[in-house]
Amino acid sequence: QVQLVESGGGLVQAGGSLRLSCAASGRTFSNYVMGWFRQAPGKEREFVAANTWSVSSTIYADSVKGRFTISRNNAKNTVYLQMNSLKSEDTAVYYCAAGMTLASLVAGNSDYWGQGTQVTVSS
Repeated sequence: QVQLVESGGGLVQAGGSLRLSCAASGRTFSNYVMGWFRQAPGKEREFVAANTWSVSSTIYADSVKGRFTISRNNAKNTVYLQMNSLKSEDTAVYYCAAGMTLASLVAGNSDYWGQGTQVTVSS
């Protein structure tokens, strides 16, 4: 089992920045592909970003490319999502996810999910 706990959400003005953190515990963190998803009110959960344990492969949704950066610290069992130039449409609950392959995680078939952290961007 892997437990994921997100933090760092909050209220920010459009154009501002936030950094989300996801602390993992349980099995060997570095074995997992880690990623972020989000779900806005009335919408389906959507993929945001992911990277492999070695950070050799990183992928972003088109809607966040150039604004969001995913990173991880395997020694601290933590993955981060730096969000810059935030827009009102970025408002959502953000979820951390862990999976064994990049393809399955991006498809939403993650093995583990966090409880989510709310990000609200005011215009």
